Amino acid sequence: MGRTMSPHRHSFRNRGTTLLAPLAVLAVLTAATVTACDPGADAAGTTAKPAMSGIPTALAEQRPDWSACPAPSTAQGGGDKPEALPDGTKWECGTLKAPLDYADPDGETIDIALIRAKAAPGSGDKHLGSLVFNFGGPGGSGVSTLPLLAADDYLKLHKRYDLVSFDPRGVGNSAGVKCLDRKATDAWLASDSTPDDATEEKARTLGVRAYARSCEKNSGAVLDHVGTRQAARDLDLLRHVLGEEKLNYFGISYGTQLGGVYAHLFPENTGRMVFDAVVDPTEDYLAAVHGQTKGFQGALRSFLEDCAEQDECFFEDEDPAQGEKEIVALLRSLDSKPLPTEFGRTLTQSLAFDGIAAALYSEEGWMLLGGALAEAEKGNGTTLLVLADAFSERIDDTGYSNINAANTAVNCADYQDRFTAEDVRRHLPELRGASPVFGDWMAWGLLQCTDWPVAGHASDAEVTADGANPVLVIGNTGDPATPYEGARRMADELGEGVGVHLTVEGEGHGTYGVNDCLTALVDKYLLDGTVPKNGTVCS
Repeated sequence: MGRTMSPHRHSFRNRGTTLLAPLAVLAVLTAATVTACDPGADAAGTTAKPAMSGIPTALAEQRPDWSACPAPSTAQGGGDKPEALPDGTKWECGTLKAPLDYADPDGETIDIALIRAKAAPGSGDKHLGSLVFNFGGPGGSGVSTLPLLAADDYLKLHKRYDLVSFDPRGVGNSAGVKCLDRKATDAWLASDSTPDDATEEKARTLGVRAYARSCEKNSGAVLDHVGTRQAARDLDLLRHVLGEEKLNYFGISYGTQLGGVYAHLFPENTGRMVFDAVVDPTEDYLAAVHGQTKGFQGALRSFLEDCAEQDECFFEDEDPAQGEKEIVALLRSLDSKPLPTEFGRTLTQSLAFDGIAAALYSEEGWMLLGGALAEAEKGNGTTLLVLADAFSERIDDTGYSNINAANTAVNCADYQDRFTAEDVRRHLPELRGASPVFGDWMAWGLLQCTDWPVAGHASDAEVTADGANPVLVIGNTGDPATPYEGARRMADELGEGVGVHLTVEGEGHGTYGVNDCLTALVDKYLLDGTVPKNGTVCS
């Protein structure tokens, strides 16, 4: 997802493709040592540096103890053990020890969970080292996500790269932030996130405060150390420990912000880097919320226009404006009268917001959303609840992943903005103007970091990376979560000769593996070092 705040506990802006795997599941529910290259390698090469400034020798010289991967933990999203890739390569898991606080590198350490699939057999002297992925969130587990996507999306890259990912600090099995238990999380996500009067407003603000206190009680020691700048330092330690001279990196959604900060801090260590579904590094907090509100409204409009062209749609007269009115009416009715579902839980207004937003991340979710809305108009909230549960990574009745808690913790560590209910009321008109459907929901999401137990650091979105290798920066014109304009601004901020701006004229959050033209350009860069022309457009 992207980087702004949603009403409950997470933001939209940086989920990345983390949602793609849950949506695939929804479709079913509803119908040892690191191999290095030769020392003379180029930007994609793998010659390890002999030392790291400011890092204790014991940490700099560590090597992960790679072994067979267990099934993902609940905090990582649960599920089965990762299956071997089609060429027979098995996944290996390990840990990286990193300082809890890089300002005190000799102090307490935390474990960063890792996963890799070594390059395909026979890569030989064509092996390019490691390609590290971050799929966004912030809060998405790379350890659980990479195996879900690799067999479909990354096999060509796997012919020459070790595919590597990790749980960033505060996420999953990497000192994962803990807040509410499953039962309390159910209640929190279902609670009214768009108060209409003083009583409801008080309940909302008290709920935000209680959530923050639960996070402090269960994870207070790590909350001031899970920001993006610290995670970027982890990335460089990982690069070194893997034996790589340069970091080859593929960041999606929030992963683009992490990659941008890395490139700024370590321009001399950047190898071949790709940013897809790009976070705008120039926007302040409120501007980002406003942009994302417009982005989801635009995606909803595209969905409604597509729905009107189908043989059947939940609204009549082939009028997208009518469809929007019916969604607004549905959400209004859910505020006072939740719908029953097949699971014994009810679909509240807040859960319906989550479900609708989840389906708008990809065109693949549109048909499911149309059916869910038609079902809801008949009094059944089951499919919208399934979508909402996927959005929040609810694992049956056993619990949730920690994506919601981690998302809040990272956002609140990175930003000092702390909005009040009065601030929200002041900004409501402009956000309602941006979206009659999502405006209130996004506005009240500004309270996410109110009463957070740590003050947060000044927003460090500096991504200027003079001297870095070219970075492919990809924007999709119909992206709801990270609006298209952010890609151009990221490319500009990285600097001339560094940011290479690529445009995809399409819908959805993320383009690699979806758009053939763009996928081919990225593959040529990562595999052959061929830099596409700045400004290239893929339709």
